[in-house]
Amino acid sequence: MLSKSHVSATLPYRGLKTALSFYTKKLGLKRVAGSVKEGFLEFRAGKGTTISVFESGSKKSEDTAATFEVTNLAREMAALRKKGVKFEEYDLPGIKTVDGVATMDGHRGAWIKDPGGNVLGLHQAG
Repeated sequence: MLSKSHVSATLPYRGLKTALSFYTKKLGLKRVAGSVKEGFLEFRAGKGTTISVFESGSKKSEDTAATFEVTNLAREMAALRKKGVKFEEYDLPGIKTVDGVATMDGHRGAWIKDPGGNVLGLHQAG
């Protein structure tokens, strides 16, 4: 029943003013709903998907909250770095990044944090 349903990420965020600039100017997403005054912002991503952030004082998880599927990780990372986006470095069991990139069983990933502390992933399959 849910296997054919559209799904979107919804993330807690403290200080929505910084979210608007980050998600539109740095990540290049278009705001499609909400406002800082309304307490939430919704952005359009690829293939009809969305990512929403809402004003919240909740503690952020250190785990990946949302992942963007990309066809060329190196190109996406270069474009984001030009906009001042910094990539996280990890040295964990099963995941070690080199210059921001982890290679895992033939696929590659990289992670950033939005100004609210949410961890966002970029993933390139095989």
